[in-house]
Amino acid sequence: MATFLYKLGRLTFRRRRYVALIWVALLALAGFGAASASTAASSSFSIPGTEAQRAFDLLEQRFPGSNADGATARVVFKAPEGEKVTDAENKGEITGIVKELQSGSDQVAGVADPFEAKAVSEDGSTAYISVSYKVNSMELTDETRDALEGAGKDAQSGGMKVEIGGDALQVMPHTGTAEIIGVAIAAVVLVITFGSLIAAGLPLVTALVGVGIGVSTITALASVMDLGSTTSILAMMIGLAVGIDYALFIVSRYRAELAEGREREEAAGRAVGTAGSAVVFAGLTVVIALAGLAVVNIPMLTKMGLAAAGTVSIAVLIALTLVPAALGFAGKRIMGRKARKAAEAENRPEAKPNMGTRWARFVLRKPVWVMLVGVLGLGIIAVPAASLEMGLPDDGAQPKSTTQRQAYDTLSDGFGPGFNGPLLVVVDAKNSSDPKAAADQVAKKVESLGVAAVVPPAFNKAGDAATITVIPKDRPSSHATEEVVHDIRDAGQGIKADTGAEVLVTGATAMNIDFSQKMNDALLPYLALVVGLAFLLLMLVFRSVLVPLKAALGFLLSVVAALGAVVAVFQWGWLGSLFGVEQTGPIMSMMPIFMVGVVFGLAMDYEVFLVTRMREAYVHGESPGQAIVTGFKHGARVVTAAAVIMIAVFSGFIGSSEQMIKMIGFSLAIAVLFDAFVVRMAIVPAVLALLGKRAWWLPRWLDRALPNVDVEGEKLQKQLTDEPADAGSGSEGGDGGERELVRV
Repeated sequence: MATFLYKLGRLTFRRRRYVALIWVALLALAGFGAASASTAASSSFSIPGTEAQRAFDLLEQRFPGSNADGATARVVFKAPEGEKVTDAENKGEITGIVKELQSGSDQVAGVADPFEAKAVSEDGSTAYISVSYKVNSMELTDETRDALEGAGKDAQSGGMKVEIGGDALQVMPHTGTAEIIGVAIAAVVLVITFGSLIAAGLPLVTALVGVGIGVSTITALASVMDLGSTTSILAMMIGLAVGIDYALFIVSRYRAELAEGREREEAAGRAVGTAGSAVVFAGLTVVIALAGLAVVNIPMLTKMGLAAAGTVSIAVLIALTLVPAALGFAGKRIMGRKARKAAEAENRPEAKPNMGTRWARFVLRKPVWVMLVGVLGLGIIAVPAASLEMGLPDDGAQPKSTTQRQAYDTLSDGFGPGFNGPLLVVVDAKNSSDPKAAADQVAKKVESLGVAAVVPPAFNKAGDAATITVIPKDRPSSHATEEVVHDIRDAGQGIKADTGAEVLVTGATAMNIDFSQKMNDALLPYLALVVGLAFLLLMLVFRSVLVPLKAALGFLLSVVAALGAVVAVFQWGWLGSLFGVEQTGPIMSMMPIFMVGVVFGLAMDYEVFLVTRMREAYVHGESPGQAIVTGFKHGARVVTAAAVIMIAVFSGFIGSSEQMIKMIGFSLAIAVLFDAFVVRMAIVPAVLALLGKRAWWLPRWLDRALPNVDVEGEKLQKQLTDEPADAGSGSEGGDGGERELVRV
């Protein structure tokens, strides 16, 4: 692989104008596709194999035209202090709004008058209008949304408080300017790392090109592939971070080759052949982990994973082609004057040890203490993960300034928190001898479970199916509401045995509960898949058994610690105000699995770039301890910069108004912090120091069985040594003569 990438690097360096033109054309094409694409339809929230989904499918069959997947809205009214919504003036206002909503759009399927539907609170202070639509929220026109938003303005001017909840007002989440701050921090880190504005700007520009192509392509295909509103944001988050990092590794290696006296084209070829090989491997791990989300068998999560994996693939291709082409355009300016002097000074034998060297020597002196402090520290942070509760956020997790959150709180105050998440019990009485009696039995049984309210059964035209609306006492995302769902389902087993009628529970709340359960069940198998994959891939790279084992265990430690931090902030509320958490609750169901997939790939990035340098030094004859120092001397600064950039980019998304984006941004940032600075920078060298030569042991039979992927460029170095004519510079002969790696 390294030999092929070496040739590719030289080719793209020589043909840089054509390469740049191709990427600019791809960016323009993707941008045109995004601009001309039709508005994305709904991202269908289906969960194959769950009871809630079976009930939803049954509703579509037995209640045709019911618009089961249509958008819904609740216009919530609260009377002024000392008044009631049933007062003549207020009642007249609300009745007029009902008529206004009925005639406001041809997309409206039905509007329920609160005074006829008994949607008035006991104290008369609060009422709500239920609005259902013929189409889903993403297919609502702007005119329909405007009619909904404007419906309550007249009543509001009269003194009533009017708020609107439901998914009809669902909009694309926005992240504000926080992610721009993340990119700005990344730029500062790059300038400090390289000491050159050109070298610092190059990774940023190429990463933005990659993200632009990836996100524009997702936007262009959103309608066709039924992609959700958060898919492009997550792809941008991950694509930007890895795009900057991969370009950083290539540029850093290129500058190192120039400092050793290589010609520019030869330096580009060697940089892509060596660092590029690690980029391919690291990118492959991220892609496999993200694409592996398909094993969970939830279409929405599969699409998110594949979209993000596609953006990462583009980042890898850009690092291998556009980055060396851009290096050709940059010329000698890629090495600032100060940076060139610093590189020359660092290469001198009497040079002062850099910070990476000093840290590695400290770890070698105190390996046991460093390892214990790192493991125990992360272990303590991981303790809250034992209390992890998973769910999906509802309108109660929205910022308090939004009308959705205001409607949620007003309904909770007037009717009880359960009104924000009603359950829909579906009775399939096709095999029952007395469908009405069976449905009544279900209603009585549910009422005995201690719920807030049960609406009498409503049958379909055929009389073989009925729906029963159940209002729980607690909020939709609470543990008590989850228990109610399980109790109804347990009771349904006995009812089916007695009457032959099948009882199914669905609705948004039940769907969220089933989704969370499915994600919870999939977490450990997916974690085992990812860790097993990490072990095999690292065994290929490092030709060792203990190094991959140490890497996999370190990855597990950083992930569990990150989950502990997420639970402490978003579930327990510790330091919640610092991160803009206005409502604590269960952790978003897909977040742990998504974090495992992403952090796995990033952890392997740092592992590869640090440890390959150590292995190369060891097989060239250095002692195990000195090899660790050499690895840190060459790799610590770049890995530190890469990690800081990752953390800055991910942290930028903590400012999002969307709870899901905020939580994912925080979890990825904290996971990278733990993995890069505690696991890779402290625990890894400490463990390698304690293991000594045993770290690089591999059984002979396994060495022969494993294919040689040549991530370190062993074959490339041998070829360059054997064929000096192709080396491009006479200064390289002495450098490559001893570089043939020895199998351990």
